[in-house]
Order: sequence, then structure tokens, then C-alpha cells
Amino acid sequence: MKLQQTPVPEVRRRIVAGTGRAAVALAAIAVLVAGCGGRTGSETGGGDDRSGGGSSALSADFGDLTEVCQEGDASTASAQGVTAEQIEVGVFTDMGFTKNPEFVDAAKVFTSWCNDNGGINGRTLVANTRDAKLMEPRQRMIEACREDFALVGGGAALDALGVKERLNCLLPTFTAQTVQEGAAGADLEISASPAKIPGYDNYAGFREWVINEAYPESKSAIGAINGDSAVTKVVGAITQETFEALGATMVYNELYPAMGVSDWTPYAQAIKSKGVKGLVFMGSFDQLAKLEEVLTNMDYKLDWIDANNNAYNAQFIDLLGRSTEYQNNLVDLGGMAPLESDEPAVEQLKELYAKYAPDAQITLPAMRAWSSWLLFAKAAAACGDELTRACVYETARQETAWTGGGLHAPSDLQTPLPPKACFNVEKATPDGWEPADFNPDNGLYRCDLPPRKITQDFGAPLTLAEVGKSMSDVQ
Repeated sequence: MKLQQTPVPEVRRRIVAGTGRAAVALAAIAVLVAGCGGRTGSETGGGDDRSGGGSSALSADFGDLTEVCQEGDASTASAQGVTAEQIEVGVFTDMGFTKNPEFVDAAKVFTSWCNDNGGINGRTLVANTRDAKLMEPRQRMIEACREDFALVGGGAALDALGVKERLNCLLPTFTAQTVQEGAAGADLEISASPAKIPGYDNYAGFREWVINEAYPESKSAIGAINGDSAVTKVVGAITQETFEALGATMVYNELYPAMGVSDWTPYAQAIKSKGVKGLVFMGSFDQLAKLEEVLTNMDYKLDWIDANNNAYNAQFIDLLGRSTEYQNNLVDLGGMAPLESDEPAVEQLKELYAKYAPDAQITLPAMRAWSSWLLFAKAAAACGDELTRACVYETARQETAWTGGGLHAPSDLQTPLPPKACFNVEKATPDGWEPADFNPDNGLYRCDLPPRKITQDFGAPLTLAEVGKSMSDVQ
């Protein structure tokens, strides 16, 4: 019997805003490690509030994927969070601190679109927001273990704090992004899009291109500024190791308070006195814009600045002012299609956001989340009426060239190691972001530079065996 389509349930929100100086500092740390910023004014309710005119569903195809969602006659309650009528999944976020709803917005858009097209074999998708508020990933994971079938399309800055609980309850995660070493590559975790690979530097290809090909004179004078937190210090150590392994010389390596700096003059003066030619900045883009304003006013121009992909948005270019032309800001999108590209999948994503969440901003983490939702939906649909965790996880792992319908470079989910390190570089201009001349060899991407294994030990991802479980326990 075919189920009638039901209205999209409201996405659950649990937002608790932090207050005081400590809260500001913690929020800053979350921004440093958790990806691009987004607008904060968008609502994240269910799909009944549909914008863009009309109630007709857009096509169930996405990019080069066909019939991502579909009607059907599911009839069994085959697993926790799965009934004949719906599938409950959890979406991790830190938006209670960051005020950044990008993962919840992505969940709203995907579930609204999918449910308008019949859901997963007729089952409605329900997204439960798990707001870790930076410091509570373990508490939210315990809640997810009680209710959710799987985790899809989310992420948290301190994600390693919840991995033990997740593995204990055998909960698969189709994550949008991982941050800490204990989470990236942990068992029952699938990163659909190009992601942090344990033991490797994600940005090694970009580093090699920028100092050996694009700006070889900068190789003798690399500088780095990093937010002062335990998490981001690991990123800084990996960055330094890679540059030195490539033969570069680090002449400046500084930390700044995670909550920000009121006067960047001392940092700018140190950069100038050290003769830094290439600068890596790990932090929030508004702080970088302030630093660049000082450097530009001092008439000190670097060969390049790695703004990190937190800065890949229109707000950063607006904040830069005349530094947009004077300085050379680059970002490595890590194999994700640029938002200004004419890729069909990117254009379709914009269309879906315009219909279901017109006030939301599409960010790189949101695009990664979308790829995870697509992968989950495809695998879940293939499992049919007997939808189980084991089936959805093992089915998803069969993908050997997953692109999220065309949103990113291919990911081999069956054999993720060693990674195929594709990268693509954007440059800030007064007219917006544009592709840099990085010699792509695979469509939008460059994939010919070998991945680089890290020699330092920053810890390893958690396994099922470490919590006394195995894949045979996953039902």
C-alpha cells in the first residue's frame, strides 16, 4: 500500500546562548575549527513553511544522481528511529555558541525537498538537531543514542568528546566534517566529501603549489598566525611540519588570543620585521581583515596570504576594503566546487535553497553536509523496507568515486587510504572570488600532487574494538 505524503515535521532546535568572556572565547575557538560562517537570521523549522512560490516538488534528481528520494510502501519498524512512516536522524551543530545554523539549514532544505518527493521509500525524513554548544558533544550524543537511526550532515568543534558514546551505541555517522584526531576516521564514520584524513595533511597539495610553483620566492620566509587553543595548535603544528618537509623556512609562528585582538599592529610589525612573504592565517576572517588593514596601511604587501576557507564568503571581501586589491588572499577549497562555478549540481543546490530556505547562506560545510545527506539517502533507499544500520553503512561504503552529484572531487569511500588529495584554489578580488591559476588537471580540481603523511603523533581515531564492540554487533 502506498503511503500518502505527510507534512515535513519541524526540525527540533535547542539553542542556549553562552554569555560572558569565557563564552566569547569558546565561541571563537569553535569558529576557528568548525568551518565557514553563515548568516544567523534564518529559521530552521520544518518544510511546511515553503518559500519560492507554489508547493510543487522540484525534481528528485540531483546533479548526476537520479531519484534520490522516492515514494514507496515501507511497512516495517526495522531499527531504532525507523518506523513504517519515518526515519529519525540526528544533526550535530555548535550553533548555540556560534549562532551559525549552516548544518541545520542544510538539514531543513534536504528533508523538505526529499519529503516533497516521497521521502525514502515513502518514509518521511525527520532531522533532530543535536546542539553541542561547543562543550556538550557527549550529552548530545547520549541523546542521539536514545532516539536516532544515524547521524547525518553535521559536525562539532570538539567532536572527539562524543565518539566513545557513539561507538558504544553502534550509531553510524555520515558527517559533514570532522575536526579532532579521535573523530576523523573513527569506526562507523563516513565522510562523503573530501575530508580530514587521519595521519595526513589535507592541505599539502595547496602548500606545495603555493611555494614551489606559484610563489617560489616566498619559500624562504613563511609565517603563520594561529588561534591559541589546543585544537588549533594541532593544525598549526601540521602546517609547520608540511612546509618544512617541502623545504620552506618558517620565520614567524605566532599565536593570538582565541577571542580576538583589538589592535593587530604588533603582529603586523612583527610580520614586516621578519620579512614574511607568505602568511598562513588560522582563525576567523573578521580578525584577518583587521590584520590586513594594518599591513596595508603600513604599505607591507605579502606574496600571498592563506586566508583558510573560513574566509570563503562575500562578507570577508567586504571587510577587506582596499586590501582586496593590495594583498593576495587565497583559499584552498579542498576539492569542493566553487559556489560561483556553473556546475549543474551547484546551480541546483542554489535553486533548492531559494525554495526552502531563502534567507540561509550556502557555505562549504553546508555543501559537505548536502553530500552526506545525498549519500545517506541513496544508501537508505537501496536497503528497502529492511532498513538497518548495518545495511545503510555497508551500502554507502561501496561508493568508490562519490562526488555528491557533482559537488566535489571524487571520494573513494571503500578505500579512503591513502587519500587522493585533490585541491582547488580561489583568489579574492574586488569583484568577488575567482579561480586562481593552480593548473587543474581534473575538471575543476588538481589531483596530481601526492598526499603527505604526517610524522608527528596527534592521536588516532577511536575504534569499535576499543569499546569492546565489533562490526558483527552492528544490526
